Amino acid sequence: MFDWMLPETHAIAILKKDHDTVKGLFEEFQKAETQARRTKLVDQALTELKIHAILEEEIFYPTVRAHVGRDIMNEADEEHHVAKVLIAELDTIDAKNDHRDAKFTVLAESVRHHIREEETEMLVQVRNEGSFIPEDEREKVFQRFYRGPDTAGRIAGTGIGLSVVKRITEAHQGRTWVKSDPEGGTTFVLSLPKR
Repeated sequence: MFDWMLPETHAIAILKKDHDTVKGLFEEFQKAETQARRTKLVDQALTELKIHAILEEEIFYPTVRAHVGRDIMNEADEEHHVAKVLIAELDTIDAKNDHRDAKFTVLAESVRHHIREEETEMLVQVRNEGSFIPEDEREKVFQRFYRGPDTAGRIAGTGIGLSVVKRITEAHQGRTWVKSDPEGGTTFVLSLPKR
């Protein structure tokens, strides 16, 4: 949201600049009219993506993993894995292979999706160190008037709060979920698109 306020040397600013660079290379590739130009752009993009992945995985992800949560980070890890597989295949395919451009297009689509998620979702997390919520109840807590068996009659409330949160979040094209750990407590997560 306020990315423009970050100094150029800030990690987020550097990652955003890398994103802009590869998105630019993807756009140039789509417009390129000669195979020689497409080959050069593919090679440039692969180099940029390899460097970017190392920076993200070794510096950025370990820092944000605890704050963002396992599920989101696992998805990001898998998106990186898919990109690495495509990059490795593109590295071994001859430029004259008629599947190379198609494979690069699939890589570009995958990376654009990954960038869009990284840059357009705002996460809000509320964490408590209280009650554990079993897996089979995690969706139920967002139902109107639902009171878990451990809280009904013991803790004051109507069971309406989380259903309101979910409805408001969904009205803004967001999503909600809950993570719970018997030792670590419970975290309620909202993911809202940045506008």
